[in-house]
This record gives sequence, C-alpha cells and structure tokens, in this order.
Amino acid sequence: MTLLLPENPIFIVIILPLLVFCARILDVSIGTLRIIFVSKGLKYLAALLGFFESLIWLLAVAQVMQNLNSWQTYIAFAFGFAAGNYVGVVLEEKIALGNMLIRVITRGEADELVKVLWAAGYGVTSVDAQGETGPVKLIFSIAKRKNIRKIISIIKHYNPNAFYTIEDMRYVNETYSAPISKGTLFARLTLSMRK
Repeated sequence: MTLLLPENPIFIVIILPLLVFCARILDVSIGTLRIIFVSKGLKYLAALLGFFESLIWLLAVAQVMQNLNSWQTYIAFAFGFAAGNYVGVVLEEKIALGNMLIRVITRGEADELVKVLWAAGYGVTSVDAQGETGPVKLIFSIAKRKNIRKIISIIKHYNPNAFYTIEDMRYVNETYSAPISKGTLFARLTLSMRK
C-alpha cells in the first residue's frame, strides 16, 4: 500500500504524526501508572511498565528525530504527552489500587453511622474525643480505594455535617474481613455444608 511508504507526503503529514501521537499517549499513560505502582511498593510491576514505557518513548523520539522538518510530528508529540497524562490518570482511577484511611469527626452521636458501616462490611474503630467546641466522636476505617465513594455516601447520609479526611495507605498489615452475607455464593456453600 503506497500510503504507508515513508516518502509519501500523506504518511509524513498525517500517518506519522498520528502514530507518534498514539505512541506518546501509550508511553505517558504507562509512565503515570508506573509512578503510582512505585508509590504503592509494586516494584516488579513498576519495572515491567518502565521497560515498555522507555521502549515506546524511544520509538516515538526516533520518528521525530528522523523527520525534523515535519512540524506536525512535533505537535503530535506534545499533544500525545498531554493526552497521555489525562489517560493515565483516568486509567489509575478505574484501577483504584490500594487502601485508604478514612477519618471521620462528628459532633453528635455517631452510633448509627458506625453500625451501618459495620453492617456494610467495613471495619470501623470509634473513639470518644474532645474537640475545640466540645465532645466529638472520631471514627477510623481502612477500606479499599474502590469502595471510597460508597463509604462517603454512607457518611453523608447518616451524618451530613461530619468532617472527614481520606489518606492513601502504602501498607496495611491486616485487612478487615467483611462478614459473609447470605446472598453470596460462598455463604450459600458454607450454609449448605453446615446442614
């Protein structure tokens, strides 16, 4: 096919910049994930991603250097970098790796909130404390990052005026095992074995 020949003007003006753009999206997205994996301590996965990131980057830069008089390739390189940052962050949000510490401070009683979080399968520690304006309740929970939105909606529903902070946890030595609900396959198997 004549369109894919490097001497073809259509290749230089359209196809090559498009390839460079896609390569940059891919390598920057991989780089964003690699940095996040490094921060989470996933060194082997980060190393593997680093290999592919640098290989794709070298291929993209080589094409730019071989076509120094093609301004379209420069623009594609820069746009690919920008788009790759966006795509990398979106991918990381979808993957939602890791554990988060949720710290909730309430002025009123929080017994119902604590019970609902326990019933939903989240480990919760509740402590009486003293704030600037009087007694408060401190609630701590560690949860998978993918569950944060659900926990926040529970907090807002049962205690809309609560103050809360969320922190990323690099390492947790134990995770809270959620209670077995009757609707799960494991629960059904366990119940049938007991009979």
